[in-house]
Amino acid sequence: MGMMRRRMRRRLIVGGAAAGAVAYHEGKKHGRRAEEGDQAQNAEQATEYAPAPPANAGPDAADLDQIEKLANLHESGALTDEEFASAKAKLLA
Repeated sequence: MGMMRRRMRRRLIVGGAAAGAVAYHEGKKHGRRAEEGDQAQNAEQATEYAPAPPANAGPDAADLDQIEKLANLHESGALTDEEFASAKAKLLA
C-alpha cells in the first residue's frame, strides 16, 4: 500500500506542477497579447493628426478682374481714391 500512495502523491505533485507550468505560460502569452494590443492602440493614437488649418484662399480670378476694372475706373477719374480703396477692401475681405 505504501508504494501506491507514493505513486499517487507523486502523480498529484507532478500533475499539479505541469498544470501550474501550463497556466504560467498561458498567462505570459495573455500578457504579451495585451501589451501588443496596447502598443497597437498607442501607435494608432500617435498617428492621429490635428485638422489642418483652413487654407487662406485669398482673392480668386473673379476678384482680381473686379479690382482691375476698379483700377481702370480710378485711372479714368470715375472713382475717387477713397471710393477705390473702400471697394478694393470689400473685394479682398
